[in-house]
Amino acid sequence: MDAGPVLWVLSQELELESVRRGRAKPMSGVMKRMGMIFRAKANKALDRAEDPRETLDYSYQKQLELLQKVRRGVADVATSRKRLELQLNQLQSQSGKLEDQGRKALALGREDLAREALSRRAALQQQVTDLETQHATLQGEEEKLTLAAQRLQAKVDAFRTKKETIKATYTAAQAQTRIGEAFSGISEEMGDVGLAIQRAEDKTAQLQARAGAIDELLASGALDDQSGMHKDDIQAELDRLSGGTDVELELQRMKAELAGGTSGGQQAIEGGNGQQQSQQQPQDTPRFDKQ
Repeated sequence: MDAGPVLWVLSQELELESVRRGRAKPMSGVMKRMGMIFRAKANKALDRAEDPRETLDYSYQKQLELLQKVRRGVADVATSRKRLELQLNQLQSQSGKLEDQGRKALALGREDLAREALSRRAALQQQVTDLETQHATLQGEEEKLTLAAQRLQAKVDAFRTKKETIKATYTAAQAQTRIGEAFSGISEEMGDVGLAIQRAEDKTAQLQARAGAIDELLASGALDDQSGMHKDDIQAELDRLSGGTDVELELQRMKAELAGGTSGGQQAIEGGNGQQQSQQQPQDTPRFDKQ
């Protein structure tokens, strides 16, 4: 949860409480501290969000805008200078015309007209002088702005080269860092993969342990096999002993019959031999032993 809004609410509550109690001065230190915390958190957030490549591109864009303004200023000064030159040409043309008119009037004996023409020419000459001064000033400003534009253009070009170099270096360092983090497993993507592998291994080990435990419980008889196919070790031993006992009992019974009497035993033997001969099979007939 972001601590900014919580801290701001707490600061407001503390400030109101201090105002109600009339102790606003002791809260100044707390407010300064909270302001420092806010600035620190804002600086950290900006540092995380800042991309040096975007900052360099923005600075380059601003320099281009400044260069464009300087060039526009040079064009404006050059336009004003050109307008002054046109005005100077017009005034000089009028001054020459008035001089010719005064000379003609004086030749005709019209001294008054000649004097008036020369007076007007003198006024135009004053304007011409003022415009020439302004023209020289504008020309100097134009030269200065032109030189400044050239220097700024050189700086912009140098900054663009440096900007691209820094961006390429930063991109390479960023890629190298990501590759190193991927190899070491500390990156976010590889961290998720590592966690998934760890969870899979844990689940596999858990299932293996559970299967082994169930096998041990079935073998010990603690759990019943519902299918009836599995027998534990004790049941298998009991079945083996029971089968062996049946064989021994049958053998004792046969011995008792043979030892019961000579005639009876002989007849039993003969009867057994006759029956065995009558039931004898050819050698090529397969025999099936009782398991």
